[in-house]
Amino acid sequence: MRVVEIAGIGPGPHACMTLADLGADVIRIERPGGQLLAGGPTMTLNRGRPSVALDLKHPEAARVVLDLVADADVLVEGMRPGVMERLGLGPDDCAAVNPRLVYGRMTGWGQTGPLATAAGHDLGYIAITGALFGLGQDAARPHFPTNLLGDFGGGSTYLVIGVLAALLEARVSGHGQVVDAAIVDGTAHLNAMTAAFAAGGGYREERAANLLDGGVPFYDLYETSDGRHMAVGALEPQFFDTLVTLLGVRETCPGQAEVERYDEMRRVLTETFLARTQAEWVEVFEGTDACVAGVLPLSEAAEHPHLVARGTYVHDHGSPQPAPAPRFSRTQPSLGTPPPSTGQHTRAALEAWGVADVDGLLERGVAVQA
Repeated sequence: MRVVEIAGIGPGPHACMTLADLGADVIRIERPGGQLLAGGPTMTLNRGRPSVALDLKHPEAARVVLDLVADADVLVEGMRPGVMERLGLGPDDCAAVNPRLVYGRMTGWGQTGPLATAAGHDLGYIAITGALFGLGQDAARPHFPTNLLGDFGGGSTYLVIGVLAALLEARVSGHGQVVDAAIVDGTAHLNAMTAAFAAGGGYREERAANLLDGGVPFYDLYETSDGRHMAVGALEPQFFDTLVTLLGVRETCPGQAEVERYDEMRRVLTETFLARTQAEWVEVFEGTDACVAGVLPLSEAAEHPHLVARGTYVHDHGSPQPAPAPRFSRTQPSLGTPPPSTGQHTRAALEAWGVADVDGLLERGVAVQA
């Protein structure tokens, strides 16, 4: 699979990193000089594909991109609606040279709707979908999980799903199509279980008031004596039984079904966890069915024995980074090349994709070799 990536930030690069990890031949088109939060040798999101610097405002640049599109299966872009059309690279322009092309569009608000052309970021997208409202265990205000939920959960994940589905359909129909991957749509879709709980009357629109948001004491975080935390997720009765047994509070802790005594249960769990360090509690619980785990910072996560055994983090390219996911029984994803500097591969990549007169493009400033 060949992919032309019109470089953006956040979810678009993450989607193209994922496609490259899984074996796609991706060529990344960047503006000369790069852009904010988008480049450099530590930008893991750019791994696995060459960087070509093109001045898309140059009259000849659109022709170069269309030459690439003619031999591609997918184009991915993350511009505001209308920008690619003004550059002469919209879906109709690309379909004219390659009717089988899958055209992936990554935006926050989507291609249509009152907010489609407005600026935005992850926080605003998840705010209007109903997802942000219930996040966190602070009754007074919501808390947000950096940009994991919107940009990457509701954004790049759904772009990859849409692109792969459209590719399968194109094999049958012989025609490509536009994939409108909007973060608001994907985030709302991720929230389907909460919507189901609400529809069934089993959800209160309050924080720390429901089964999975800290409303019950056996699904929450507890501080340890060294100021760290343990994550407790003992939802099922048999897991709760293991929890109180290993904590040594079976005789003093209220029963799991005694809702009216949840405050007392939370106090017992809080005081008990505060009696030992995180490392001591990890030794007690790890590998048991209590569903309890130590909360680790990223710098320590890569060294957790389970993740080391699975190779969840790898140390290629100079620093720990997540390995390709998911796993396959027969074929092996690969990290490919390390993150490049902007325009590092302009000449080589354009020539490899069969673009003519690369020297002329460099001389005329259409393309830039770093």
